[in-house]
Amino acid sequence: MKAIILNLSAWAILPFMDTIAKYLSAELSFFQITWARYFFTVFWTLPFMFIFFRKNLTLSENPKLQILRGLTLFSANICFFYSISVISMAKALTLAFVAPLVTTALSPILLGEKVGIRRWTAVIVGFIGSLVVIRPGFIEFNLATMAALGTGCLYGIYLIITRKLHSTDNPLLTLLLTGIVGATVSTFFVPIVWVNPTNIQWLWLAIMGIFACLGHILLIYSLRYADASKLAPFGYFEIITNIILGYYVFKDFPDLWTFLGLFIIIASGIYIFRREINIK
Repeated sequence: MKAIILNLSAWAILPFMDTIAKYLSAELSFFQITWARYFFTVFWTLPFMFIFFRKNLTLSENPKLQILRGLTLFSANICFFYSISVISMAKALTLAFVAPLVTTALSPILLGEKVGIRRWTAVIVGFIGSLVVIRPGFIEFNLATMAALGTGCLYGIYLIITRKLHSTDNPLLTLLLTGIVGATVSTFFVPIVWVNPTNIQWLWLAIMGIFACLGHILLIYSLRYADASKLAPFGYFEIITNIILGYYVFKDFPDLWTFLGLFIIIASGIYIFRREINIK
């Protein structure tokens, strides 16, 4: 029960980060917002670890994989922050929910895992769900919807890399290193799009970093009490907070097709995770 409460709390908090990012994207570049997300992740995480988890501030046992993981999540964040700057958060998140399906599809190639016909069928059904949301040929299929799908694909790869790192590096160290990679890479390019934020915007950017850190720390702690496969279906709870915030802040509410696609994608993802638990 403790693991479920921590996990659900994380997914309830993280959409606040997305809401701030979408709000600020009206005046700031999505790339600058991505930079701030990573800068403030390091800004808040490093003192926290130094005070409470100093022994975890060690060198990574797999630095190349850590860098690759950081770059993958960084790219996913860029895609997602761009997508929500154009389309609703609910639609972007629904399309990003293809991540578990991508993980399943790539597991035989990257992890050497066996994926049977039933899980392949679930992957295909989940992809059909994403087509229901974007309805190519019926509504405009733009770069923002492609970016949202790209978020899911990149996040699926990120999950695979995280699986590989789970048995080597401490999760808190992984969180810090991911922030350092994203902050370092984005710092080289952010001057191109830099706009001096106002004091209020700096405050919102800092708060966004707090939500990011708090959400990921809660996720890490939830994994102390339960396996990732058992907690994975609870990740879909994020859409509830996402829809509520999108409606009250931006007056965005998903249409029936988005809800239908969301249902198909979630059903496919939960089926895959149930199959994984049964196999184990």
